Amino acid sequence: MPAETHVGQEPLDRAYVLNLVRDRLADILEIEPSQISEGDSFADDLDADSLALIELVEALEEDLGERSVGFRIEDEDLADLKTVRDAVDYVMSKLG
Repeated sequence: MPAETHVGQEPLDRAYVLNLVRDRLADILEIEPSQISEGDSFADDLDADSLALIELVEALEEDLGERSVGFRIEDEDLADLKTVRDAVDYVMSKLG
C-alpha cells in the first residue's frame, strides 16, 4: 500500500525547508533562528562543528521522514553541505 504523504500539512516548499533547517540549527547551536541566513557557512559563520551537522541531519531526517517516506541524507553527501543554502538545496533535490 502506498504511504500517505502531505496529508493535512503545509507544502514542502523552499521557504518551509529553509525555516526547518534554520529552526533545527538554531536549537542545536543555541542561537536565535533570526541569526541564521541562507548564505551562512556552517563552519565559518555559525561555528557549527561536524557534531552539530550530524545532529542537524538527524533532526531533518526525523522531521522530513514523517512527511516523505524514506527521506535520508547520505553520509557521503554531508561533506558537500557547507552552507545553509547547500542544505536547503540538497533537501529540496531529495524531495523531488
